[in-house]
Amino acid sequence: MRRILVTGGAGFIGSNFVHHALGASDAAVTVLDKLTYAASRESLDGGGDRVELVVGDVADQPLVEKLVAEHDAVVHFAAESHNDNSLSEPGPFIQTNLVGTFCVLEACRKHDVRLHHISTDEVYGDLELDDPARFTETTAYNPSSPYSAAKAGSDHLVRAWVRSFGVRATISNCSNNYGPWQHIEKFIPRQITNVLDGDRPKVYGSGANVRDWIHVADHSSAVWEILQRGRIGETYLIGADGERDNLDVVRQILTALGRASDDYDLVTDRAGHDLRYAIDATKLQTELGWQPAYRDFARGLAQTIDWYRAHESWWRPHKAAVEAGYAAKGQA
Repeated sequence: MRRILVTGGAGFIGSNFVHHALGASDAAVTVLDKLTYAASRESLDGGGDRVELVVGDVADQPLVEKLVAEHDAVVHFAAESHNDNSLSEPGPFIQTNLVGTFCVLEACRKHDVRLHHISTDEVYGDLELDDPARFTETTAYNPSSPYSAAKAGSDHLVRAWVRSFGVRATISNCSNNYGPWQHIEKFIPRQITNVLDGDRPKVYGSGANVRDWIHVADHSSAVWEILQRGRIGETYLIGADGERDNLDVVRQILTALGRASDDYDLVTDRAGHDLRYAIDATKLQTELGWQPAYRDFARGLAQTIDWYRAHESWWRPHKAAVEAGYAAKGQA
């Protein structure tokens, strides 16, 4: 794979993957990104002449087809991904997550290009807080929001194109990511930047909702392994045994930044808020031998806090607008 096309490669997870691919190979990487509010040119700094940024829409069929034809593999990250936004304006989620994936699939079919499709554990719905089960590759889909429904639909498109047209594709469903370059509308960076500003973190409902956290670097390394050695047509779940409830995460952030662990506010819960996500990554670990490097959540969180402290010039211009958006929904 000498040339890799990464859709959504200027976003949080996509840009981290781009840097991982550059370090793991001598491949050239083309990034196709619409550069919406959640993307950042700066996240691609350091890639040198091995990275080319093409500003464009993944739902632009002629553009996608032209780019796919010039590459050996496509890693498809491009997606609208913020649950809250999908509840207030679902249209962009259908356009990017479904139509965009269709465009990528058709281009890969026409030019016989290897595809890896990035998805989420949210397609499975949620688990009860006291349920010992975890999501596996055979868990039935049960999406709760327009975002997760659109991602579920995109997964089904990929499987259909593999079966009907022989597209050489794999899928991965990952748990909640954290790390550098994540937009501050998301849970962990929002809490970190609130505390850095001297404000009280905001936690939905009672704070009991559980997420299975994974450092974005571990997600990137897993995707790289699947791209290289994953079996065509297969789905792999990516997780790092990082289950924690939201209150525990907020308390760790407060403590790490020298604040009292109870210095937070509970705010109105969001509609359709899933209770618990939990990933069983056994297939990925046994079949491909992948293991996470960030098993210690506290260490990964401390590094993430340090990154946001050092990159205030990047997130500061967006902070007021993000908080105003939450205030308009009664969640400030």
